[in-house]
Amino acid sequence: MHGTTSSYVIEPTAIPSIPVAGTDKMFPVHRVYCVGRNYAAHAVEMGHDPNKEPPFFFQKNPDNLNVSGEFPYPPASNDVHHEIEMVVALKSGGTDIPVERALDCVFGYGVGLDMTRRDLQGKAKDMGRPWEVGKAFEASAPCTPLVPASSIGHPTQGAIWLDVNGERKQTGDLNQMIWKVPEMISYLSGLFTLMPGDIILSGTPAGVGAVIRGDVLRGHIDGVGDLEVRVV
Repeated sequence: MHGTTSSYVIEPTAIPSIPVAGTDKMFPVHRVYCVGRNYAAHAVEMGHDPNKEPPFFFQKNPDNLNVSGEFPYPPASNDVHHEIEMVVALKSGGTDIPVERALDCVFGYGVGLDMTRRDLQGKAKDMGRPWEVGKAFEASAPCTPLVPASSIGHPTQGAIWLDVNGERKQTGDLNQMIWKVPEMISYLSGLFTLMPGDIILSGTPAGVGAVIRGDVLRGHIDGVGDLEVRVV
């Protein structure tokens, strides 16, 4: 049950949101789902066979989204990795959404990073524990403003890459996704009730690696946009 601001025992935090490119509007964020190992070459580099695994998902927190252009190097880690991803933003949702209707739920797209405390994630994996300590930390999802699908359509192919200090580190094509955007939405909707404001980070191509303070990360997705982030 919701009340007026004065009825809360503490001041509510602001609604996490992402700007919409070319407007003064904001996209309010409900949840952030991330699909794991969704490019075959990345699955292989992480030691897995992409032909034998169903899709799996983990979550970041809505306020992990970060449009500041800076990524503060997090505490408790000495091995933080970049993962360039296409951001998918939903304007509607539901349960058991058919694949053929899934794109009707999409508001737009962006370019994002799933920054990962790889050492903490590795320890959690070794102990059979959840990954959130490695994934869902402050400012761990830098991203661009969203571009509406009404302007760019629904990208299914095109280059996705990341440079670190001008050197190409990650490169792939959206058509290399094992699970395509409509399939992700449909599958997720069988596990959760998807809602307007939900975000999906759609997986990363091969070439993930560590960053240090002072690094400049430049990411690009054809037809979607460009992201620049400085590690501070």
